[in-house]
Formats: sequence, C-alpha cells, structure tokens
Amino acid sequence: MAVMQAPLPRRLISTPVAGPLAALLLACLFFGLNTGQFFTGPNFSLIIQQVMVVGTLAIGQTLIILTAGIDLACGAIMAFGGIVMTKLAVESGLPPLLAVAAGLAVCAAFGLVNGLLVTRISLPPFIVTLGMLNVVFALTHIYSDEQTVTGLPAPLTFLGQTFQLGQTNVTYGSLLTILLFLLFAYLLGSTAWGRHVYALGNNPEVARLTGIRTGRLTIGVYTLAGLVYGVAALLLVSRTGVGDPQAGQTDNLDSITAVVLGGTSLFGGRGLVLGTLVGALIVGVFRNGLQLMGVPSIYQTLITGVLVILAVAVDQLSRRRTR
Repeated sequence: MAVMQAPLPRRLISTPVAGPLAALLLACLFFGLNTGQFFTGPNFSLIIQQVMVVGTLAIGQTLIILTAGIDLACGAIMAFGGIVMTKLAVESGLPPLLAVAAGLAVCAAFGLVNGLLVTRISLPPFIVTLGMLNVVFALTHIYSDEQTVTGLPAPLTFLGQTFQLGQTNVTYGSLLTILLFLLFAYLLGSTAWGRHVYALGNNPEVARLTGIRTGRLTIGVYTLAGLVYGVAALLLVSRTGVGDPQAGQTDNLDSITAVVLGGTSLFGGRGLVLGTLVGALIVGVFRNGLQLMGVPSIYQTLITGVLVILAVAVDQLSRRRTR
C-alpha cells in the first residue's frame, strides 16, 4: 500500500528554512519600500560581500551545532589562520599557495584539538572552545607582534577581486561562499556522513548503538569545521587586503546568530546549512537596510539581538510541541 505524502507546499512550509526565508523576504520587501537603493544589483552584491566571511564561519558552526556542540573560538581561529597565511607569504617568503595551505592546516589542527578534548576527555564543548578562544587570541597577538601584515601577494587577495555579472561587480569570494554552502548542503542532505551527523546530534547514545563511531565522527566534524574557518580566513584576507590580528573578535557570536536565525536548533540534530545562509543574509539585510535608512549602528545591534532571542524561543516552542 503506497504511503500518502503531504502536498509539496505543506512539506516546504514544514522545513526549518521556511520561517527564516519568509522573514528574509519580508525584510527585503520592507527595506525595498523604504529605501530607493535597496533593490539594486550593486547593493545586493555588497550585502553578499559583507556576509561572506561570517557566512563561511557559520558553515563550520552549523556542523558543530548539529552535533549539539558549540564553537566560541571560530573567530579567533580564523584570525590566527589569516596571520599565518600573510606572515608566511610576506615575511618568510613562502610561496603564496603554500602559505595558504599552512594557514588552512593550522586552523584544521585547532579544530582537531577541540574535537579530541570534547571526545577523549569528555569536556563540554562550551568550556573547550571558550578556553581555546583565549589560547588562540593570545597566540595570534604573540605571533603577529601586534602588527598588521600588509603588502600581500596577488594570490592572497584574488578572492577579493570582482567579475562582471550584468551591470554588477561580484567578488570571486562571494561565489566561493555560495559554492561552499551548496557543497555542505549536499554532504549533509545526501550522504551517509550527513545522516550520521544528524543522528549524533539527535541522540549520541542511540547513534553509538546503531554502529556509528560517534567519537571519530565528532573529531572529524570539529576538524572539518576548523578547515572551513581557514577558508573564512582566506576570504577575510582577500577582502581587507591585510592580515589583521584584531580581526574576528565578534565573529564567533555573529556566526552563532546566523545559525540560530537560519532555523538550526541549538540542541542539535535539526537544521539545514542552507538555512544558515538565509540566517546570515537576514543579518546582512537588516544591517544594510537600517544603514540605508540612517538608523544608528547601536540599534542595528539591538534588533539583531531581539531576532536571536525570538529565533531561540521559536525553536524551544517547536521542540515542546514535538515531544
């Protein structure tokens, strides 16, 4: 006997992305009606450029939150990766591609350490990454001597260059960010690895009993997230044109904001990486739209905080209803 499926519109509405997507469209409509510059190609390109670094960080953050963890050190790891790339390329004379590879490897190594501490010593992810935040922040300032690295070779700034799409200039970095979201949407939604990540977040003990090697999977998720932070470091370097030891100090909270606004549950096991993209765009659209309307930046922060609280409240209510 065939199983009756709900109509497609109802299934779409029931997905975690439906609410955030509706909020994004309403925000775009509001700002479009109140500002003449919002619905323009250059402005949309600017929004994507502004969210591509935090959006990429948020991909790694999504992976960890799906396992019911959290990463407070992602912004600091990104900043250290950027300093490693730029100092090796500029001051040590290392070929730019090797410098980038070294920066990616260092970021992945920090992720690996986080994963080992969470699994092998059973420390809470909050404590592990809070401690790692301070460790990596200090290492960044020690290694950089508190100095900004300038005079970067062209390969390190390539992703900040633009190409013409219609009448709009689009950066290569923006394109890379979108491709990363599509890649991880496929990995999480269409592979056994992705199903295991969701299972781990839903119930780690049940996942272990079904044969999933939960410890190894957790370590792999944190390591992969670290590698993604390294890509975010390269995007940041290419956008700013410098290696800045002060970078990323609030990006850890911004990445969590994007994940939460995108409908991913902080309790793990529920959410979509494309929802994180929508969440990052919500933050970018609100900041861009309010700036176009002349609203002071402090109110932009206030509104973002209210949105996060509302998103978590909605998640809590939905969890209670499904119990």
